[in-house]
Amino acid sequence: MINKLMTRCTLTLLVASCIPFSAVRAENRIDTIRADAPELAAYGEQTVGVRQIDFIHKKQIDVLNTDNDRKDGDAFPYYDRPLTVEVWYPVLANATGSRVIKAFIRDGKTKVDLHGQAIVEAKPAKTEKAFPLVIISHGYPGNRFLMAPIAENIASKGYVVVSIDHTDSTYSTLSKISSSLVNRTKDQLFILDQISQLAKDKASFLYNLVDVNNTGIIGYSMGGYGTVVTVGGGLTQYALDQREGLFSTPKGTLDQYLSGSKEYLALADSRIKTAVTFAPAGMKRHFMDSETTKGIRVPMLFIAGSVDDVVGYEDGVRSLWKSASSVDRSLLTFDYANHNAGAPMAPPEEANKVDADLGFNLTMHYLDSVWDNVRMNNISTHFITAWLGKYLKHDSAMSSYFDLVPVSNDGKYIKEKNGTDNSDNTYWKGFPNRSASGLRFETLKAGS
Repeated sequence: MINKLMTRCTLTLLVASCIPFSAVRAENRIDTIRADAPELAAYGEQTVGVRQIDFIHKKQIDVLNTDNDRKDGDAFPYYDRPLTVEVWYPVLANATGSRVIKAFIRDGKTKVDLHGQAIVEAKPAKTEKAFPLVIISHGYPGNRFLMAPIAENIASKGYVVVSIDHTDSTYSTLSKISSSLVNRTKDQLFILDQISQLAKDKASFLYNLVDVNNTGIIGYSMGGYGTVVTVGGGLTQYALDQREGLFSTPKGTLDQYLSGSKEYLALADSRIKTAVTFAPAGMKRHFMDSETTKGIRVPMLFIAGSVDDVVGYEDGVRSLWKSASSVDRSLLTFDYANHNAGAPMAPPEEANKVDADLGFNLTMHYLDSVWDNVRMNNISTHFITAWLGKYLKHDSAMSSYFDLVPVSNDGKYIKEKNGTDNSDNTYWKGFPNRSASGLRFETLKAGS
């Protein structure tokens, strides 16, 4: 009897060990908080739900089917533009259900499981005060899940977070970048309007849950470009005139964003109170300059890698940060990080393969060669939590997390015997000892 049982168990183990790895779904955690994570990277008190919503933005310029050298006065072709979003939102504390969401990876063909803390389609929380809205706008290419670790984490702190799939820029719909240049800002403003309508709709799960008059935007790369334009950093005439190369657009399609123009100024939306941009595109390619960026009208947190070879650092993100002189703004720099600094989630396990069509290992789309993704996500989330807390929740205590020596390595960790800060302590607030390394945080006030 014992021998038969042991044989049966042995066979079961042998069969299990022979199942190919590809047949086992990877876990792909998006909620990992490392032991060396700064204080505000920890999840908040809110239980989180997640669900998908599909929208159609009707009668938009069909950029991809517009003649590059159309004549003035020629009608634009139009189409109905599909936009899918993922919404992370506070839910009832005792909510139960699946905590797995499905997402495409860089090849646009492979769908994987992402495991987090959000409960799929859970019932929303009952609240007397609506939660601030945060809109997330991914890079090119990307999708609404690329910054899922940040989205889910922020929602747990009492926000409704809406992450957009920008059509023609996602892994599965990828086309010319001209669509991103024209549509990013319009996508962001359209989604803000749609969420506003749902917040008033008694049949919607967002009814009375979200305060759209208290909105922040988080954008990465081309999403950062769109965010800068959305909050007042209009385009140069040079940008409007590009007809050749990767960043060309059909004549007339970018005119709506010309800095200082009546049409552009009409897009200003007072519901948006602040913005965070990771590696925003535009400055290095002269789509923005030191004059157009003076139009930025909300406080901004910029996040970048010091060796970004895509959008540039000194002549890109740092230059943009310096020239946004009408507002208070800060710059968090990951030293020696490239374009993937802070924003992308860790590569899903299934991405560790060379794609024959793309010609590279898919994990390279997510990775930085120096910094760990989870480490960067934790640090970014810490600062974003403080930033949104200050500007959307008006929590004055959050300001202390920005009162830092500019270079993290210069901070001195000095504690009293009882564990309290010594008056000479200059270590970055919220960072465990020996963890604030390779970072810079700089602040400029409006008018400087």
